[in-house]
Amino acid sequence: MRKLVVVGYGPTAHRLVETLRDRGFDGRVTVIGEEPRPAYDRVHLTSYLSGTTLEDLTYDVPEGTVTRLNTRVTGIDRQARHVVTADGGVEPYDVLVLATGSAPFVPPVPGAEHAYVYRTIEDLDAIRKAAKDAAEGVVVGGGLLGLEAADALRALGLKAHIVEMSPWLMPRQVDEGGGAVLKQHIEGLGLAVHAGAGVQEVVTDGEGQVTGLRKPDGTLVEAQVVVFSAGIRPRDELARAAGLEVGERGGVVVDPGMRTSDPSIYAVGECALAGGMIYGLVGPCNTMAEVAADRILGGSATFEGADMSTKLKLLGVEVAQFGAMTGALDVTYMDPVGGVYKKLFISDDARTLLGGICVGDASPYTSLRPFVGKALPASPSDLLFSGAGANLDLPDEAQVCSCNNVCAGDIRTAVADKGVTDVPGLKACTRAGTTCGSCVPMLKQLLEKSGVEVSKALCEHFTYSRAELFDIVRVREITTFSQLIAEHGQGRGCDICKPAVASILASLHNGHVLEGERAALQDTNDAFLANIQKNGTYSVVPRIPGGEITPEKLIVIGEVARDYGLYTKITGGQRIDLFGARVEQLPEIWRRLVDAGFESGHAYGKALRTVKSCVGSTWCRYGVQDSVGLAIDLELRYRGLRSPHKLKSAVSGCARECAEARSKDFGIIATEKGWNLYVAGNGGFKPRHADLLAGDLSTEELIRTIDRFLMFYIRTADRLQRTAAWLESLEGGLDYLREVIMEDSLGICADLDAQMAHHVATYADEWSATLEDPDKLRRFVSFVNAPGVPDPSIVFESERGQIKPVMAR
Repeated sequence: MRKLVVVGYGPTAHRLVETLRDRGFDGRVTVIGEEPRPAYDRVHLTSYLSGTTLEDLTYDVPEGTVTRLNTRVTGIDRQARHVVTADGGVEPYDVLVLATGSAPFVPPVPGAEHAYVYRTIEDLDAIRKAAKDAAEGVVVGGGLLGLEAADALRALGLKAHIVEMSPWLMPRQVDEGGGAVLKQHIEGLGLAVHAGAGVQEVVTDGEGQVTGLRKPDGTLVEAQVVVFSAGIRPRDELARAAGLEVGERGGVVVDPGMRTSDPSIYAVGECALAGGMIYGLVGPCNTMAEVAADRILGGSATFEGADMSTKLKLLGVEVAQFGAMTGALDVTYMDPVGGVYKKLFISDDARTLLGGICVGDASPYTSLRPFVGKALPASPSDLLFSGAGANLDLPDEAQVCSCNNVCAGDIRTAVADKGVTDVPGLKACTRAGTTCGSCVPMLKQLLEKSGVEVSKALCEHFTYSRAELFDIVRVREITTFSQLIAEHGQGRGCDICKPAVASILASLHNGHVLEGERAALQDTNDAFLANIQKNGTYSVVPRIPGGEITPEKLIVIGEVARDYGLYTKITGGQRIDLFGARVEQLPEIWRRLVDAGFESGHAYGKALRTVKSCVGSTWCRYGVQDSVGLAIDLELRYRGLRSPHKLKSAVSGCARECAEARSKDFGIIATEKGWNLYVAGNGGFKPRHADLLAGDLSTEELIRTIDRFLMFYIRTADRLQRTAAWLESLEGGLDYLREVIMEDSLGICADLDAQMAHHVATYADEWSATLEDPDKLRRFVSFVNAPGVPDPSIVFESERGQIKPVMAR
């Protein structure tokens, strides 16, 4: 068994070990990391300051991997083939991989020791602590990470300054024209930009407290927090001390197979000097890890450089750069008023696309980046505008996902050979779209171009999608299925469209699901306001908001279960399920429960099921907010809300997360300042952790945001699409969702608010309404021609003191 040791435990080391295990490496793998935790997602590191937990960011350790955390390697004995750690330990290796990453560059100016850097979780914790007593902050460095750091300072409540030595921001990604438009956007957000400026000193009050930053011209930028984000330096000190070849300006020299000058030692990531270049983006580093893994396993993969294209959204501004930033010819579009700048660089024969820059509108990026170095697929001026590349045919070798090195051919193979038919399937199969997500629009285009019929039709009776039908019903104020199918469909409907339209009508008008024509549209569960079980009986689930119940109500449930001989089960959603009721018994049972103050728990409907809660600050010594009170308020607010699929929620009173809020469609976790809102999680066959939508919300802000989230989901989701799959399918993902429901980018928030207000104002309990209507009650019989006769095929036996169905054999 070969012994592999990896020094450094960042994302690149994680990708290396994950790739080795996925490809069957069965040797001993030991990863030694200086930080007190396994690798975590640095791409989304800033979200840690806005409420994303460390658990959310941290990657799972690949199975069978030995980790030594909080441990520093101090030396490599190449002769004996072992590494030495600071605590005196020795770890032998057959193969050693250096994944030591890089360190932030801090210029040697007076007072720099009182500034911060923006690299690790500990760095962010320190910045957050310092920001509590500060009013202004300055970031030195106007590159990708510098702008991200400035945005973080702004989010922490500080007035933020950006000091950049180059004449414009992001000089490695945009030219002067793009930099001017970017500056316009950023200053419009209230940040101060000091371009073409250096740093003379970090000024303090003599006791270590920062008071500002002085520029070489003597100008003082007042600030109490200074953050350096002025570039990185490869951490090659171990390699130097061990006598490995390093570059003149740093970095461990590697060959195309990622081997160093010692054939037993590899280097990957930001510490490696590959082809004379240090790569600081996640995509190239991932590729290095995969090449090294292949070589360790006896393969012949090579690292031939990497696509350094970038598409991101900083401070609400889209920025993209692909290919070269120079060319014999260029085509430029600039709209200073709209804040848009686009430029394509073209060869001197006007036939080959060399690169491009987009600021303010990066829509051409996805389609054009794969054509870098290839013949122009259309007129250059036409290609600069949104949607122009939708019909372009990408060659197989065109890279679609630079983060994970996935080409168009890989996508087509997944569709043709593995039967993948949707974007989530492509993500799982190829990893494309799983890191930054900028390639998701291209994945959709490739699906369609690969012959996958992505029909929007709900069924054979409607050529429209569910979302389109929702808008038709809403705008034309349609109230019946017959009117909708007569005016916008064909035929008589089916088991697909009838329940879907019934749900739309219920969502918009909040009428009783068994009212008039609607009764014939429902599936089995909705048709009887109860869940049918395997032996033809039904279960009854009364609503217990937040899981809180009085002893008197518990006694009533117990009496009903006893009197009707029902099986009782406490569910995972903090409710009590009563099983074994015959259809003719349902109204009698409801009457007992309604008289005691219960109402329908909608366990049978595509609607809100439960809002689970812990006991919160009322009882728990760790609780920081009243989770029970909020859970009850939310459950009563959204009860009966019909949606494309069932909805579940939970409220946890502290970060210990006892209510498991992050496994719900919308989950809330209390903070010292308010509430963190997570969306699009689910349990089930394919569990998914919810994503943090917003942090430290007041109760009023929280409820307004949930209102809009739910209504936007109900309005736009496909039939039977859970919120998790819906969010995956949204072009732009979580960022787009924030823009729509928190920034009102589509101008529909007032409409969403009004829809929810209508639901809340018109809610009525379906059990009570049924009991008061003789026409509705007539359907609750086993045999239409013998209303009082029970179904003789329903038989029970006893198990653990309760009834159990006896199935026919």
